[in-house]
Amino acid sequence: MDKLKVVDLFAGVGGLSYGFARSENFEILLANDYEKDIAKAYSLNHPTVNMLTCDIKNITETQLNDLLKDPIDIIVGGPPCQSYSTLGKRQMDDRAHLFEEYCRILSILKPKVFVYENVSGLLSMQGGNLVKKIVARFNALGYDVKTKLLNSVDYGVQQYRERVFIVGTRNDIPKFIPPTAINTKPVTAKEAIGDLELLKEDRAFSHIWSLANASGEQGNRRLIANRPGYTIRAECHGNIQFHYELPRRISMREAARIQSFPDNFRFASKLRETERQIGNAVPPVLGWYVAKAVESLIERESL
Repeated sequence: MDKLKVVDLFAGVGGLSYGFARSENFEILLANDYEKDIAKAYSLNHPTVNMLTCDIKNITETQLNDLLKDPIDIIVGGPPCQSYSTLGKRQMDDRAHLFEEYCRILSILKPKVFVYENVSGLLSMQGGNLVKKIVARFNALGYDVKTKLLNSVDYGVQQYRERVFIVGTRNDIPKFIPPTAINTKPVTAKEAIGDLELLKEDRAFSHIWSLANASGEQGNRRLIANRPGYTIRAECHGNIQFHYELPRRISMREAARIQSFPDNFRFASKLRETERQIGNAVPPVLGWYVAKAVESLIERESL
């Protein structure tokens, strides 16, 4: 099978890209993110990918045709989720309408498959009508759509993290079958980060942590050693979860571990920005399971 060509929109630091890139059958050609610090971190870890650091609204069809010489097989990505989060204001602001830009790029590139990821709160926005509207837009572009709520802990990630995956397949190829949850014991917080307990702060390794005291704001829970971690959030305002045993909050490297990022994944920003980048990401291991499911349907199409 020839390498499947992938474009990652709203890429963040590249959790989905990393999941897809773990398979030799995928090649990430192009990624886009609006924020320079995030784009820098993406490029550190995906140096061969052409990163467009700009507002997605400014990406033109001519630009895409110039940059992409081969037809695109897959588009992945998840527009900003803050508008839909049950922990936010849940307002239909500018970010909430960015799915329209996803659809615009989709209509230009016409891939075989797309993977659209977002928070579980999307399902209840506007009484469930918003997700119906999004699915209808995808249907109108010629895609059969499967909507599935996945919890990363069911796929070997050491974290309870629910995410909605809306996967569309062009009407000329097989329908998407979501990945089956793996039937193994969940990975605990201690198993994930226990070997870092005695490690001193190390900025180059992103093993740094917030000194914020407990407050009435977000993120004051303490990890439990013998169970998976809580959802790593992007907007903790310095109040990320406390270590299950040590008298401090977890470090950025520990947060990255809980998100299933490998230790060689690099973050180029200071603590608060790194915290946000990690919290916004798709767990790479979950991304890999979705990628394998996409790979399977492409193989069925080739047969």
